[in-house]
Amino acid sequence: MTLYMNIKQLGKRKDTVHKVPFEYDTAPSTLRELITETVKICVAQYISHMDRGDAVLTDEQIDDMGRIGKIAFGIVYGEKKPDVDEAVKTAIQGFEDGLFRVFRGMDELTELNREEKFNEGDEITFIRLTMLAGRMW
Repeated sequence: MTLYMNIKQLGKRKDTVHKVPFEYDTAPSTLRELITETVKICVAQYISHMDRGDAVLTDEQIDDMGRIGKIAFGIVYGEKKPDVDEAVKTAIQGFEDGLFRVFRGMDELTELNREEKFNEGDEITFIRLTMLAGRMW
């Protein structure tokens, strides 16, 4: 099953969102499964980049970041591979703590264990929330 993730291009000053296909072996049936399988796909891609010694970022992404004055090269220098189970646990905890929200199309998915019907080609958006620090006077 293919679901499309809406991903904002790193380093872009203008709003540029691309639909990136993610291939799932089976259709997730809950938000928890969606998060779990998405994390597994992302970790597998990261490990693949590590094994090849590739930069995690593309040349275009590096150029874009250079234009705004900060380049994070994205090359994986360490040899320790991420633990998939720990990454999934962290992602689920992040959702429960309100660090990000998940949308299917325009509908927010709010319950981890509620039965959901994901259809081929659905657009999924993960929105990371940024916590602001400081005092309000």
